[in-house]
Amino acid sequence: MSRSFPMPQAFVSPDRIRSLFTEAMSQMYRAEVPQYGTLIELVADVNAGCLESDPDLRDRLTQAGELERIDVERHGAIRLGTADELFTIRRLFAVMGMQPVGYYDLSVAGVPVHSTSFRPIDEAALNVNPFRVFTSLLRLELIEDEGLRGEAEAILAKRRIYTPSAVALIERHEQNGGLSEAEATEFVAEALETFRWHGEATVSAETYKRLHDAHRLIADVVSFKGPHINHLTPRTLDIDAVQARMPERGITPKAVIEGPPRRHCDILLRQTSFKALEETIAFSGDDGAIQGTHTARFGEIEQRGVALTAKGRVLYDQLLASVRGEVQVGAGGAKAGAYDHELAARFKALPDSWDELRRADLAFFRYSATPAGVAAAGVSRLPGDPEALIAKGYLAFTPIVYEDFLPVSAAGIFQSNLGTDQQQNYATRSNRDAFEAALGATVQDELALYAERQAASLDSALAALGLAGLPLKTVA
Repeated sequence: MSRSFPMPQAFVSPDRIRSLFTEAMSQMYRAEVPQYGTLIELVADVNAGCLESDPDLRDRLTQAGELERIDVERHGAIRLGTADELFTIRRLFAVMGMQPVGYYDLSVAGVPVHSTSFRPIDEAALNVNPFRVFTSLLRLELIEDEGLRGEAEAILAKRRIYTPSAVALIERHEQNGGLSEAEATEFVAEALETFRWHGEATVSAETYKRLHDAHRLIADVVSFKGPHINHLTPRTLDIDAVQARMPERGITPKAVIEGPPRRHCDILLRQTSFKALEETIAFSGDDGAIQGTHTARFGEIEQRGVALTAKGRVLYDQLLASVRGEVQVGAGGAKAGAYDHELAARFKALPDSWDELRRADLAFFRYSATPAGVAAAGVSRLPGDPEALIAKGYLAFTPIVYEDFLPVSAAGIFQSNLGTDQQQNYATRSNRDAFEAALGATVQDELALYAERQAASLDSALAALGLAGLPLKTVA
């Protein structure tokens, strides 16, 4: 498992740079999308109410080191157009201690992109600031019209989405192994320019319409100077409450919450959003005065639960597919109630207690020695079986928070904010090799990262109980 090492005095830690960037991004997006500020305030109110009414939840978050990061947790999303852009964004995020984790093929849900998530992977770094960016690369090969595909390629080849100073600072970081405080401040300012909204399209109104008719997301990626951040996301402790109260704040939510149903023991990731803004843009033309509108940026909310094992994910995927195959939510939220009801009913097949999830090897947990266990270890030999230690109160476990994404949920959010129910029937052609070639790196396996954290925590806990190195039964 990776470890954080102290940085030389001359360098600012990647965690510090990531925190500076997160705050700058939040301020920029709040200024650009005023409803985002309203959403942040609503989530803060809901979270405060949850913590006040549920002391057990507060204690669990405190013990897991998560309470302090609730208010700073965000994720963002961007869409890139070329392999070169993806290659450089990997280097940019590396300055902030963020690595590519997971491969997501969204073409299976009618969205012509494949994606990864850039995020910190070290547990200490996640506790400082878990900011992550869901980063998608447009799959031009899925544009059926050869002429339009070639035109889009030519448009994208001309643009430069990173400032010269940002590239220079990335190179300096790579050469020197870090950035000074002044360099870090400059880097954040320069990097922010890549994510800024531009109200001027780089294409004509006629070209925009043809791109838009092929797929709204294609128009969004190809038609502008850069990959404006299309949403930021606060973390809530009760997404159902936020969904219900959004209209009170003048915000229209999407019809259904993506992901698993409401449960006592939250799993994976639940997401909702407000509808994308219809924003005025200027198209390129002889007089430069052609006006139009573009729908791209929106607000999103997430509620995170425990990370599921490979076994748990198979069961989750089966249950979700069984519902989506039978109940489709139409435009305007038709059948939303039926979908939610059926989702809750089907998911009763997945245990809803932490201990059952753990015993069935369906989810990942962090283990720790209890004060009673440490005290007992000082006077007697303890059993070398984690289950016996848990039963005696000597070994405790807490859920490991899911830090990643769900492709079906991501596609559902994208689709709901690209218009209504626009769908494309792309043949399923996952191309991870091409994505990683463009990235210039192999994406990390998120399940392996969770398994490493679980195993490391168990080793540490057993060592604290004087049981290091003993042959042990599996916990599951």
